[in-house]
Amino acid sequence: MVPIYYGILESKTNQGGYTVTQKEMILTPEGLTRLETELSNLRTHKRKEVAERIKTAISFGDLSENAEYDEAKKEQAFIEGRIATIEHMLKNARLIDEQDYIPDKIGMGSKVTLLDVEFNEEITYTIVSSAEANPGENKISDESPVGRSLLGGAVGDTVDVTVPAGMIQYKVIRLER
Repeated sequence: MVPIYYGILESKTNQGGYTVTQKEMILTPEGLTRLETELSNLRTHKRKEVAERIKTAISFGDLSENAEYDEAKKEQAFIEGRIATIEHMLKNARLIDEQDYIPDKIGMGSKVTLLDVEFNEEITYTIVSSAEANPGENKISDESPVGRSLLGGAVGDTVDVTVPAGMIQYKVIRLER
């Protein structure tokens, strides 16, 4: 059993004189499903929509001053880039499973309730990989200052987190899987 504390594990290989870093993306089942759904939508719907927009813009004639064509081509490039990014993430993905959890320790997929010591306020975060992070849903990356400070911690621990606004002190008051 290999304990998981970080969302990304790096391995380096030498290919043609260049060192290539491949990052293993550790995902929750929910995160994997979300990425697969986004990839499917991009491949099946968004590509077709943009192709139609390009076709329509071409029908307007002179492409040198065709704003619709330029915008559609930019969107096409963005979509293809996002598809490549998600494919790379999925190719290097590893799903969290029960064997990865260490009892009573904060790790990937942990739901942690913290007490902000200064303001006496509680906040709950779920520790996820950078690919799944969504601050609006209180899902924070294991690479973020707060996430990194919490990894390996336990209920009762107090952690000092350096953030752009200064130093925040949290006490871990609850841990769930």
